[in-house]
Parts: sequence; C-alpha cells; structure tokens
Amino acid sequence: MVSHARWKLARDEKAAQGIAEDPEVERRREEISLAFDLGQAVYDRRAALGLSQTELARRAGMTQPQVSKLELGGTVPTVPLLARLARAMEAMFRMELFGSSIRVTFTDLDGNTPEESGAEPPSTEHMSAAEAETDADTGTERAAATG
Repeated sequence: MVSHARWKLARDEKAAQGIAEDPEVERRREEISLAFDLGQAVYDRRAALGLSQTELARRAGMTQPQVSKLELGGTVPTVPLLARLARAMEAMFRMELFGSSIRVTFTDLDGNTPEESGAEPPSTEHMSAAEAETDADTGTERAAATG
C-alpha cells in the first residue's frame, strides 16, 4: 500500500509535468484525503480530551475497532455518525470547503479547543433507549449503557 504522503507527492509530480489524471482516480483521491482529514480531526479531539478509543466508542455507540479504522482514514463517516461523534466529544463539528482544500475540526461548544479553555474531559453520559437501536451508519447494533 502506498502512503498518503507518497501518493500526494506522485500527484503533485504529475501535475507539474502537465499530465492529466483520470477523473475517477481524482475523485477517489479526494475521498481518501477527506477520510484522512476526518480521522485526524477525531483523533485530535479525542486525544485533547484524554479519551481512549474505547471510551469514545462507548459514548458514540460504536466499537473500538470502528473508531480506530475511522481515525486511520480507513472509512468516510456519514453525517449522522459525525453528529454522534461530536455529541460524544461534546463538540461542534465544522467542515470548511474552499477550492480543493478541506478543513475539518471538532471544537468545544464555546468554540475553543480544550487547551484554550482549560476544560476538563467531558463527563460520561449514558445512551438513551432510542440510541440503543440498530445503527444504520455503521451496520452495528448498539446497546444502551446501564447505570
């Protein structure tokens, strides 16, 4: 498998030589780049809060392997899953598109990062019964947390 950095370098070299890329290849490349950016944003927020992958998974109704795969850029999460992750990390999710560039961030609800606000990691919350239903975003069954 080719690393993300090596892939970007090869693309930039082709562009410098004036070699046009297949539109399908470019579309797939953009999707992979987005998956990496989304995964990095989830990782950054989770690490800033001091949460383990297992704890984030529990809060978001996922499994730890699903969180790991997402953070490594192995999947592009759906919008409903991104919303669940934002709630699980008590954050706002922002995706800014400008040209071919994308910026993805999870920030505190007041707009600050945890370092800026001096915030402690959020408290643990339990899933409601409605959240215990089958998860259409990941195809997994979520179980309600017991208190």
